[in-house]
Amino acid sequence: MPRPLTLNEDRLFPSDPATRAVARRLYGEVKTLPIISPHGHTDPEWFATNAAFSDATSLLLAPDHYLYRMLYSQGLALEELGVPSRLGGSQTDGRAAWRLFAANQHLFRGTPSAIWLAHVFSDVFGFDVALDAQTADLYFDQIGEALVTAAFRPRALFDRFNIELLATTESPSDDLQHHKAIRASDWKGRVVTAYRPDPVIDAEHEDFQSSLARFGDLTGQDVRTWAGYLQAHRMRRAAFAAMGATSTDHGHPTAATADLSPIQAEALFDKIVSGRFTPVEAELFRAQMLTEMAAMSLEDGLVMQIHPGSFRNHNARLFASHGRDRGADIPTPTGYVRDLKPLLDRFGNEAGLTLIVFTLDETAYSRELAPLAGHYPALRLGPAWWFHDSPEGMRRFREQTTETAGFYNTVGFNDDTRAFLSIPARHDMARRVDCGFLAKLVVEHRLAEDEASEVASDLAYNLAKQAYRL
Repeated sequence: MPRPLTLNEDRLFPSDPATRAVARRLYGEVKTLPIISPHGHTDPEWFATNAAFSDATSLLLAPDHYLYRMLYSQGLALEELGVPSRLGGSQTDGRAAWRLFAANQHLFRGTPSAIWLAHVFSDVFGFDVALDAQTADLYFDQIGEALVTAAFRPRALFDRFNIELLATTESPSDDLQHHKAIRASDWKGRVVTAYRPDPVIDAEHEDFQSSLARFGDLTGQDVRTWAGYLQAHRMRRAAFAAMGATSTDHGHPTAATADLSPIQAEALFDKIVSGRFTPVEAELFRAQMLTEMAAMSLEDGLVMQIHPGSFRNHNARLFASHGRDRGADIPTPTGYVRDLKPLLDRFGNEAGLTLIVFTLDETAYSRELAPLAGHYPALRLGPAWWFHDSPEGMRRFREQTTETAGFYNTVGFNDDTRAFLSIPARHDMARRVDCGFLAKLVVEHRLAEDEASEVASDLAYNLAKQAYRL
Protein backbone atom coordinates (compact mmCIF):
# COMPACT_ATOMS: atom_id res chain seq x y z
CA MET A 1 0.00 0.00 0.00
CA PRO A 2 1.30 3.51 -0.80
CA ARG A 3 2.11 5.67 2.17
CA PRO A 4 -0.33 8.55 2.73
CA LEU A 5 0.78 12.09 2.02
CA THR A 6 -0.46 14.64 4.54
CA LEU A 7 0.59 18.14 5.53
CA ASN A 8 0.31 18.57 9.29
CA GLU A 9 -1.13 21.97 10.13
CA ASP A 10 1.41 22.36 12.93
CA ARG A 11 4.49 21.51 10.87
CA LEU A 12 7.58 23.48 11.81
CA PHE A 13 5.89 25.01 14.88
CA PRO A 14 7.52 24.58 18.33
CA SER A 15 6.65 21.38 20.19
CA ASP A 16 5.92 23.19 23.46
CA PRO A 17 2.09 23.49 23.60
CA ALA A 18 1.97 27.08 24.87
CA THR A 19 4.50 28.31 22.32
CA ARG A 20 2.83 26.36 19.55
CA ALA A 21 -0.52 27.97 20.34
CA VAL A 22 0.97 31.46 19.95
CA ALA A 23 2.74 30.41 16.73
CA ARG A 24 -0.58 29.17 15.33
CA ARG A 25 -2.24 32.50 16.02
CA LEU A 26 0.60 34.51 14.50
CA TYR A 27 0.77 32.30 11.43
CA GLY A 28 -2.98 32.58 10.98
CA GLU A 29 -2.51 36.33 10.46
CA VAL A 30 0.20 36.04 7.79
CA LYS A 31 -0.35 32.77 5.93
CA THR A 32 -2.51 34.33 3.19
CA LEU A 33 -0.47 37.51 2.68
CA PRO A 34 0.66 38.00 -0.94
CA ILE A 35 4.08 36.66 -1.87
CA ILE A 36 6.84 39.16 -2.57
CA SER A 37 9.66 37.31 -4.35
CA PRO A 38 12.27 40.03 -4.92
CA HIS A 39 15.18 37.78 -5.86
CA GLY A 40 15.17 34.52 -7.80
CA HIS A 41 16.12 32.66 -10.95
CA THR A 42 12.91 31.54 -12.61
CA ASP A 43 12.77 31.83 -16.40
CA PRO A 44 10.95 34.95 -17.68
CA GLU A 45 10.16 33.09 -20.91
CA TRP A 46 7.61 31.04 -18.96
CA PHE A 47 5.55 34.13 -18.27
CA ALA A 48 6.21 35.78 -21.63
CA THR A 49 4.90 32.86 -23.70
CA ASN A 50 2.63 31.25 -21.09
CA ALA A 51 3.31 27.92 -22.80
CA ALA A 52 2.41 24.70 -21.01
CA PHE A 53 5.14 22.98 -19.03
CA SER A 54 6.03 19.70 -20.70
CA ASP A 55 6.27 17.09 -17.93
CA ALA A 56 7.08 16.47 -14.28
CA THR A 57 10.79 15.90 -14.86
CA SER A 58 11.49 19.06 -16.87
CA LEU A 59 9.43 21.16 -14.47
CA LEU A 60 10.32 19.77 -11.05
CA LEU A 61 13.53 17.73 -11.26
CA ALA A 62 15.84 18.85 -14.06
CA PRO A 63 15.99 22.58 -13.09
CA ASP A 64 16.35 22.01 -9.32
CA HIS A 65 19.95 21.60 -8.21
CA TYR A 66 18.79 20.99 -4.62
CA LEU A 67 17.29 17.73 -5.87
CA TYR A 68 19.77 16.40 -8.38
CA ARG A 69 22.87 17.24 -6.33
CA MET A 70 21.61 14.83 -3.64
CA LEU A 71 20.93 12.14 -6.23
CA TYR A 72 24.33 12.73 -7.85
CA SER A 73 25.98 12.33 -4.43
CA GLN A 74 24.54 8.80 -4.34
CA GLY A 75 26.02 7.84 -7.71
CA LEU A 76 23.24 8.72 -10.14
CA ALA A 77 24.41 10.40 -13.34
CA LEU A 78 22.88 13.76 -14.21
CA GLU A 79 22.02 12.49 -17.69
CA GLU A 80 19.85 9.82 -16.08
CA LEU A 81 17.94 12.57 -14.26
CA GLY A 82 17.07 14.63 -17.31
CA VAL A 83 19.77 17.25 -16.68
CA PRO A 84 21.27 18.30 -20.04
CA SER A 85 25.00 18.15 -20.68
CA ARG A 86 27.10 20.63 -22.63
CA LEU A 87 26.29 18.56 -25.71
CA GLY A 88 22.60 19.26 -25.16
CA GLY A 89 19.86 16.90 -24.11
CA SER A 90 20.11 13.94 -21.74
CA GLN A 91 20.45 10.20 -22.11
CA THR A 92 17.04 9.28 -20.75
CA ASP A 93 13.40 10.24 -21.22
CA GLY A 94 11.36 12.13 -18.68
CA ARG A 95 9.49 9.12 -17.33
CA ALA A 96 12.65 7.08 -16.75
CA ALA A 97 14.27 10.01 -14.91
CA TRP A 98 11.14 10.48 -12.79
CA ARG A 99 11.14 6.81 -11.82
CA LEU A 100 14.72 7.13 -10.57
CA PHE A 101 13.79 10.24 -8.64
CA ALA A 102 10.73 8.52 -7.12
CA ALA A 103 12.68 5.41 -6.11
CA ASN A 104 15.18 7.58 -4.21
CA GLN A 105 12.83 9.76 -2.18
CA HIS A 106 14.32 8.35 1.02
CA LEU A 107 17.47 10.39 0.32
CA PHE A 108 15.58 13.60 1.05
CA ARG A 109 14.31 12.63 4.51
CA GLY A 110 14.97 15.43 6.97
CA THR A 111 15.94 17.94 4.28
CA PRO A 112 14.04 21.11 3.35
CA SER A 113 13.54 19.61 -0.12
CA ALA A 114 11.26 16.99 1.42
CA ILE A 115 9.11 19.74 2.95
CA TRP A 116 8.94 21.72 -0.29
CA LEU A 117 8.11 18.65 -2.36
CA ALA A 118 5.36 17.53 0.01
CA HIS A 119 3.82 21.00 -0.22
CA VAL A 120 3.98 21.00 -4.03
CA PHE A 121 2.61 17.48 -4.39
CA SER A 122 -0.21 17.96 -1.88
CA ASP A 123 -1.19 21.60 -2.24
CA VAL A 124 -0.47 22.24 -5.93
CA PHE A 125 -1.32 18.86 -7.47
CA GLY A 126 -3.64 17.39 -4.83
CA PHE A 127 -1.88 14.05 -4.23
CA ASP A 128 -2.81 12.15 -1.06
CA VAL A 129 -0.27 9.33 -1.46
CA ALA A 130 3.49 9.76 -1.15
CA LEU A 131 5.86 9.61 -4.11
CA ASP A 132 7.89 6.39 -4.25
CA ALA A 133 8.72 3.63 -6.72
CA GLN A 134 5.14 2.31 -6.56
CA THR A 135 3.52 5.65 -7.32
CA ALA A 136 6.07 7.05 -9.78
CA ASP A 137 3.95 6.49 -12.87
CA LEU A 138 0.80 7.70 -11.11
CA TYR A 139 2.56 10.96 -10.30
CA PHE A 140 4.13 11.35 -13.74
CA ASP A 141 0.84 10.76 -15.54
CA GLN A 142 -1.37 12.91 -13.29
CA ILE A 143 1.10 15.78 -13.28
CA GLY A 144 1.34 15.52 -17.07
CA GLU A 145 -2.45 15.60 -17.37
CA ALA A 146 -2.60 18.68 -15.14
CA LEU A 147 0.11 20.56 -17.02
CA VAL A 148 -1.82 20.61 -20.31
CA THR A 149 -4.77 22.38 -18.66
CA ALA A 150 -5.20 26.15 -18.54
CA ALA A 151 -5.07 26.11 -14.72
CA PHE A 152 -1.44 24.97 -14.79
CA ARG A 153 -0.06 27.45 -17.30
CA PRO A 154 2.65 29.69 -15.80
CA ARG A 155 0.49 32.81 -15.52
CA ALA A 156 -2.42 30.92 -13.95
CA LEU A 157 -0.10 29.39 -11.35
CA PHE A 158 1.45 32.79 -10.68
CA ASP A 159 -2.01 34.16 -9.91
CA ARG A 160 -3.04 31.06 -7.93
CA PHE A 161 0.07 31.33 -5.76
CA ASN A 162 -0.92 34.89 -4.85
CA ILE A 163 2.40 36.28 -6.06
CA GLU A 164 2.34 40.07 -6.01
CA LEU A 165 5.82 40.43 -7.50
CA LEU A 166 8.44 38.06 -8.87
CA ALA A 167 11.96 39.17 -9.80
CA THR A 168 14.12 37.18 -12.20
CA THR A 169 17.84 37.72 -12.75
CA GLU A 170 19.50 38.57 -16.07
CA SER A 171 22.98 39.51 -17.24
CA PRO A 172 23.92 42.80 -18.95
CA SER A 173 24.14 40.95 -22.28
CA ASP A 174 20.51 39.81 -22.09
CA ASP A 175 18.27 41.78 -24.45
CA LEU A 176 15.33 41.40 -22.02
CA GLN A 177 13.01 40.32 -24.83
CA HIS A 178 10.89 38.17 -22.52
CA HIS A 179 10.40 41.02 -20.06
CA LYS A 180 9.43 43.27 -22.95
CA ALA A 181 6.86 40.68 -24.06
CA ILE A 182 5.42 40.43 -20.55
CA ARG A 183 5.03 44.19 -20.32
CA ALA A 184 3.45 44.35 -23.78
CA SER A 185 0.86 41.68 -22.92
CA ASP A 186 -2.51 42.21 -21.27
CA TRP A 187 -1.55 40.04 -18.28
CA LYS A 188 -1.37 41.97 -15.01
CA GLY A 189 1.19 39.78 -13.23
CA ARG A 190 4.21 41.75 -12.10
CA VAL A 191 7.44 40.07 -13.21
CA VAL A 192 10.54 42.25 -13.13
CA THR A 193 14.22 41.71 -13.82
CA ALA A 194 17.36 42.31 -11.73
CA TYR A 195 20.78 43.39 -13.00
CA ARG A 196 23.45 40.67 -12.55
CA PRO A 197 26.66 42.04 -14.10
CA ASP A 198 28.96 39.19 -13.06
CA PRO A 199 29.69 37.94 -16.63
CA VAL A 200 31.21 41.30 -17.58
CA ILE A 201 32.91 41.87 -14.20
CA ASP A 202 34.45 38.49 -13.43
CA ALA A 203 37.47 38.30 -15.73
CA GLU A 204 37.97 34.66 -14.72
CA HIS A 205 34.57 33.68 -16.13
CA GLU A 206 35.08 31.53 -19.22
CA ASP A 207 32.69 33.73 -21.23
CA PHE A 208 34.06 37.07 -20.06
CA GLN A 209 35.44 38.25 -23.41
CA SER A 210 32.37 37.22 -25.43
CA SER A 211 30.05 38.77 -22.81
CA LEU A 212 32.09 41.96 -22.96
CA ALA A 213 31.70 42.08 -26.74
CA ARG A 214 27.94 41.60 -26.48
CA PHE A 215 27.86 44.28 -23.76
CA GLY A 216 29.46 46.73 -26.18
CA ASP A 217 27.13 45.77 -29.02
CA LEU A 218 24.01 46.36 -26.92
CA THR A 219 25.15 49.76 -25.68
CA GLY A 220 27.14 51.11 -28.59
CA GLN A 221 29.96 51.94 -26.17
CA ASP A 222 33.65 51.18 -26.49
CA VAL A 223 33.65 48.85 -23.49
CA ARG A 224 37.37 48.22 -23.78
CA THR A 225 37.97 51.72 -22.41
CA TRP A 226 37.30 52.45 -18.73
CA ALA A 227 35.00 55.38 -19.45
CA GLY A 228 33.04 53.46 -22.09
CA TYR A 229 32.78 50.41 -19.85
CA LEU A 230 31.31 52.40 -16.95
CA GLN A 231 28.92 54.22 -19.27
CA ALA A 232 27.75 50.88 -20.68
CA HIS A 233 26.87 49.75 -17.16
CA ARG A 234 24.85 52.91 -16.60
CA MET A 235 22.99 52.37 -19.85
CA ARG A 236 22.16 48.74 -19.17
CA ARG A 237 21.10 49.54 -15.62
CA ALA A 238 18.70 52.12 -17.04
CA ALA A 239 17.37 49.55 -19.53
CA PHE A 240 16.81 47.07 -16.70
CA ALA A 241 15.04 49.73 -14.62
CA ALA A 242 12.76 50.37 -17.59
CA MET A 243 11.80 46.66 -17.38
CA GLY A 244 10.89 47.04 -13.71
CA ALA A 245 14.23 46.28 -12.05
CA THR A 246 14.70 47.75 -8.60
CA SER A 247 17.87 45.84 -7.71
CA THR A 248 21.26 44.61 -8.79
CA ASP A 249 22.87 41.35 -7.72
CA HIS A 250 26.53 40.41 -7.39
CA GLY A 251 27.64 36.80 -6.91
CA HIS A 252 31.32 37.28 -6.12
CA PRO A 253 33.63 34.66 -4.57
CA THR A 254 34.28 36.98 -1.61
CA ALA A 255 32.84 40.16 -0.14
CA ALA A 256 36.03 42.07 -0.94
CA THR A 257 35.60 45.71 -1.96
CA ALA A 258 38.18 48.30 -3.02
CA ASP A 259 38.32 52.05 -3.54
CA LEU A 260 41.06 52.76 -6.05
CA SER A 261 41.80 56.16 -7.50
CA PRO A 262 40.47 56.75 -11.01
CA ILE A 263 43.97 56.40 -12.45
CA GLN A 264 44.57 53.12 -10.58
CA ALA A 265 41.16 51.76 -11.59
CA GLU A 266 41.74 52.55 -15.25
CA ALA A 267 45.17 50.91 -15.21
CA LEU A 268 43.72 47.79 -13.62
CA PHE A 269 40.89 47.70 -16.16
CA ASP A 270 43.38 47.85 -19.03
CA LYS A 271 45.04 44.70 -17.67
CA ILE A 272 41.70 42.97 -17.25
CA VAL A 273 40.47 43.56 -20.81
CA SER A 274 43.87 42.65 -22.26
CA GLY A 275 43.62 39.19 -20.69
CA ARG A 276 47.02 39.66 -19.06
CA PHE A 277 46.10 39.66 -15.39
CA THR A 278 46.82 37.61 -12.29
CA PRO A 279 44.17 36.01 -10.05
CA VAL A 280 44.95 38.69 -7.47
CA GLU A 281 44.22 41.40 -10.05
CA ALA A 282 40.98 39.69 -11.10
CA GLU A 283 39.87 39.70 -7.45
CA LEU A 284 40.88 43.35 -7.05
CA PHE A 285 38.84 44.27 -10.12
CA ARG A 286 35.77 42.48 -8.75
CA ALA A 287 36.30 44.32 -5.48
CA GLN A 288 36.58 47.70 -7.22
CA MET A 289 33.46 47.03 -9.26
CA LEU A 290 31.37 46.47 -6.12
CA THR A 291 32.28 50.00 -5.07
CA GLU A 292 31.58 51.32 -8.58
CA MET A 293 28.17 49.60 -8.53
CA ALA A 294 27.40 51.17 -5.14
CA ALA A 295 28.21 54.59 -6.60
CA MET A 296 25.84 53.92 -9.50
CA SER A 297 23.14 52.76 -7.08
CA LEU A 298 23.31 56.15 -5.40
CA GLU A 299 22.77 57.68 -8.83
CA ASP A 300 19.89 55.52 -10.08
CA GLY A 301 18.33 54.17 -6.87
CA LEU A 302 18.76 50.44 -7.60
CA VAL A 303 19.09 48.36 -4.45
CA MET A 304 22.37 46.45 -4.34
CA GLN A 305 22.66 42.80 -3.30
CA ILE A 306 25.91 40.94 -2.60
CA HIS A 307 25.81 37.11 -2.62
CA PRO A 308 29.41 36.12 -1.77
CA GLY A 309 31.17 33.08 -0.44
CA SER A 310 30.52 30.25 -2.89
CA PHE A 311 33.27 28.22 -4.51
CA ARG A 312 31.45 27.88 -7.81
CA ASN A 313 31.68 24.72 -9.92
CA HIS A 314 33.93 22.91 -7.47
CA ASN A 315 33.59 19.61 -9.38
CA ALA A 316 35.93 20.12 -12.34
CA ARG A 317 34.83 17.02 -14.22
CA LEU A 318 31.13 17.93 -13.88
CA PHE A 319 31.86 21.48 -14.98
CA ALA A 320 33.61 20.16 -18.08
CA SER A 321 30.72 17.87 -18.99
CA HIS A 322 27.68 19.91 -17.87
CA GLY A 323 28.78 23.50 -17.35
CA ARG A 324 27.86 25.92 -14.60
CA ASP A 325 25.22 25.69 -11.88
CA ARG A 326 24.97 21.91 -11.66
CA GLY A 327 24.87 21.52 -7.89
CA ALA A 328 28.65 21.59 -7.30
CA ASP A 329 28.89 24.99 -5.61
CA ILE A 330 30.34 24.79 -2.06
CA PRO A 331 30.28 27.43 0.74
CA THR A 332 33.56 28.98 1.85
CA PRO A 333 34.62 31.04 4.91
CA THR A 334 33.81 34.68 4.22
CA GLY A 335 34.87 37.88 5.96
CA TYR A 336 32.87 41.10 5.98
CA VAL A 337 34.25 43.58 8.52
CA ARG A 338 37.50 44.19 6.63
CA ASP A 339 36.28 43.22 3.17
CA LEU A 340 33.38 45.67 3.11
CA LYS A 341 35.27 48.53 4.76
CA PRO A 342 36.45 50.32 1.57
CA LEU A 343 32.89 50.44 0.24
CA LEU A 344 31.41 51.35 3.63
CA ASP A 345 34.01 54.09 4.14
CA ARG A 346 32.60 55.77 1.03
CA PHE A 347 28.93 54.88 1.18
CA GLY A 348 28.03 53.16 4.46
CA ASN A 349 26.54 56.31 5.95
CA GLU A 350 24.41 57.11 2.90
CA ALA A 351 20.71 56.69 3.67
CA GLY A 352 20.07 56.78 -0.08
CA LEU A 353 21.89 53.48 -0.61
CA THR A 354 20.46 50.09 0.33
CA LEU A 355 23.10 47.36 0.36
CA ILE A 356 21.72 43.89 1.17
CA VAL A 357 24.39 41.39 2.17
CA PHE A 358 23.94 37.62 2.25
CA THR A 359 26.25 34.91 3.52
CA LEU A 360 26.93 31.20 3.25
CA ASP A 361 29.21 31.45 6.28
CA GLU A 362 27.00 31.30 9.35
CA THR A 363 29.95 32.00 11.64
CA ALA A 364 29.77 35.59 10.38
CA TYR A 365 26.19 36.23 11.55
CA SER A 366 26.76 37.34 15.14
CA ARG A 367 30.46 38.20 14.83
CA GLU A 368 30.37 40.45 11.75
CA LEU A 369 27.14 40.86 9.82
CA ALA A 370 24.69 41.67 12.60
CA PRO A 371 27.00 44.28 14.19
CA LEU A 372 27.65 45.87 10.78
CA ALA A 373 23.95 46.01 9.86
CA GLY A 374 23.14 47.19 13.37
CA HIS A 375 25.29 50.26 12.74
CA TYR A 376 25.55 51.34 9.09
CA PRO A 377 22.43 53.05 7.67
CA ALA A 378 23.10 51.68 4.18
CA LEU A 379 23.43 48.03 5.21
CA ARG A 380 20.72 45.37 5.54
CA LEU A 381 20.95 41.62 6.07
CA GLY A 382 19.57 39.24 3.49
CA PRO A 383 17.80 36.16 4.86
CA ALA A 384 19.23 32.68 5.35
CA TRP A 385 20.37 31.75 1.87
CA TRP A 386 20.92 28.69 -0.34
CA PHE A 387 22.39 25.97 1.87
CA HIS A 388 20.75 27.57 4.90
CA ASP A 389 17.20 28.27 3.65
CA SER A 390 16.07 25.38 5.85
CA PRO A 391 14.04 25.47 9.07
CA GLU A 392 17.23 25.12 11.11
CA GLY A 393 19.08 27.72 9.02
CA MET A 394 16.24 30.22 9.32
CA ARG A 395 16.11 29.76 13.09
CA ARG A 396 19.88 30.13 13.41
CA PHE A 397 19.70 33.34 11.39
CA ARG A 398 17.11 34.86 13.74
CA GLU A 399 18.87 33.61 16.86
CA GLN A 400 22.25 35.00 15.87
CA THR A 401 21.25 38.33 14.31
CA THR A 402 18.22 39.63 16.20
CA GLU A 403 20.02 40.56 19.41
CA THR A 404 22.31 42.97 17.53
CA ALA A 405 20.56 43.93 14.29
CA GLY A 406 16.95 43.48 15.39
CA PHE A 407 14.29 42.58 12.86
CA TYR A 408 14.24 45.87 10.99
CA ASN A 409 17.79 45.72 9.68
CA THR A 410 16.79 42.54 7.82
CA VAL A 411 14.76 42.35 4.62
CA GLY A 412 12.15 39.66 5.23
CA PHE A 413 12.43 36.62 2.98
CA ASN A 414 13.35 35.83 -0.59
CA ASP A 415 13.26 32.38 -2.12
CA ASP A 416 16.19 32.63 -4.58
CA THR A 417 14.93 29.64 -6.58
CA ARG A 418 14.73 28.26 -10.10
CA ALA A 419 11.94 25.90 -8.98
CA PHE A 420 8.80 27.94 -9.69
CA LEU A 421 6.32 25.59 -8.05
CA SER A 422 8.28 25.59 -4.79
CA ILE A 423 7.92 29.35 -4.26
CA PRO A 424 4.76 29.17 -2.10
CA ALA A 425 6.25 26.25 -0.14
CA ARG A 426 9.42 28.20 0.59
CA HIS A 427 7.55 31.31 1.72
CA ASP A 428 5.22 29.20 3.85
CA MET A 429 8.23 27.59 5.53
CA ALA A 430 9.75 31.01 6.29
CA ARG A 431 6.47 32.30 7.72
CA ARG A 432 6.05 29.25 9.95
CA VAL A 433 9.61 29.39 11.24
CA ASP A 434 9.46 33.13 11.91
CA CYS A 435 6.13 32.76 13.72
CA GLY A 436 7.65 30.01 15.86
CA PHE A 437 10.62 32.24 16.71
CA LEU A 438 8.34 35.15 17.58
CA ALA A 439 6.08 32.90 19.65
CA LYS A 440 9.04 31.91 21.82
CA LEU A 441 9.72 35.60 22.53
CA VAL A 442 6.07 36.06 23.47
CA VAL A 443 5.90 33.16 25.94
CA GLU A 444 9.20 34.32 27.48
CA HIS A 445 7.55 37.75 27.96
CA ARG A 446 10.16 39.44 25.82
CA LEU A 447 7.62 40.62 23.24
CA ALA A 448 3.91 41.38 23.50
CA GLU A 449 1.74 39.32 21.18
CA ASP A 450 0.43 42.38 19.37
CA GLU A 451 4.04 43.41 18.68
CA ALA A 452 4.84 39.90 17.47
CA SER A 453 1.86 40.09 15.12
CA GLU A 454 3.21 43.29 13.58
CA VAL A 455 6.68 41.82 13.21
CA ALA A 456 5.30 38.65 11.60
CA SER A 457 3.54 40.72 8.93
CA ASP A 458 6.64 42.80 8.37
CA LEU A 459 8.87 39.74 7.96
CA ALA A 460 6.41 38.03 5.62
CA TYR A 461 5.53 41.02 3.45
CA ASN A 462 6.35 44.59 4.38
CA LEU A 463 10.12 44.50 4.84
CA ALA A 464 10.76 43.02 1.40
CA LYS A 465 8.62 45.71 -0.23
CA GLN A 466 10.45 48.43 1.66
CA ALA A 467 13.96 47.10 1.22
CA TYR A 468 13.59 46.43 -2.52
CA ARG A 469 11.73 49.71 -3.11
CA LEU A 470 8.65 47.99 -4.50
